[in-house]
Amino acid sequence: MDLRKIKKLIDLLEESNLAELEIKEGEEVVRLSRVPKGTVTVASAPVMHAAPVAAAPVAAAPVAEAAPATPALPAGHVVKAPMVGTFYASSSPGAAAFVKVGQQVKAGETLGIIEAMKMFNQIEADVAGTVQAILVENGQPVEFDQPMFVIA
Repeated sequence: MDLRKIKKLIDLLEESNLAELEIKEGEEVVRLSRVPKGTVTVASAPVMHAAPVAAAPVAAAPVAEAAPATPALPAGHVVKAPMVGTFYASSSPGAAAFVKVGQQVKAGETLGIIEAMKMFNQIEADVAGTVQAILVENGQPVEFDQPMFVIA
């Protein structure tokens, strides 16, 4: 890919409110990502009062409690968002959704649409099976690699 194209992509990313941009051109892939403006990253060190050995288990306890908070996905193949954008369950606001929970789908069948940069990208089923779960709401923003559907 030409360096001028990459510079234009960087300018496009800076001018937009996107956090990530991925472009595929043949076999070449360019992925740009950034931290949104106004975001502050703070690294803090643990405060140790008495003995360092006693402080370590206390610091590890909140991490162990946070892990069960993530919901478990149903068993099956997870279809993930291939890009950042806005998810739409149907082709237009008044139309029926492409798929519903319990519906049989074939590989290649449209499950939904992601709008990214004024482009509408169809999200297709990777495998044939039954839709076990729809993990995103119509009109909801989605992130790259976010689980969207479970097909078993």
